[in-house]
Amino acid sequence: MMIGEINQDNLYLLLPSKVSRLADMIQKNRHRSLVDAIKEIYISDVYKQLEQEETKMWHLGPVDLYNDLSNENNA
Repeated sequence: MMIGEINQDNLYLLLPSKVSRLADMIQKNRHRSLVDAIKEIYISDVYKQLEQEETKMWHLGPVDLYNDLSNENNA
């Protein structure tokens, strides 16, 4: 393993910052509480994919993740 390589064993280190930014967007754009925004993220299929390294969703920024989550909710 190379230094700085993202794999399933260390992916968990990236997730809190992704969830934090996404929750902030949900809170502002959908006028939800922080707790409700975080719950929405953690129960979503987007999060299930995000926590799997092989999907490479950890490359996505908060805007893309927010759009994916919005599309999931509208499906």
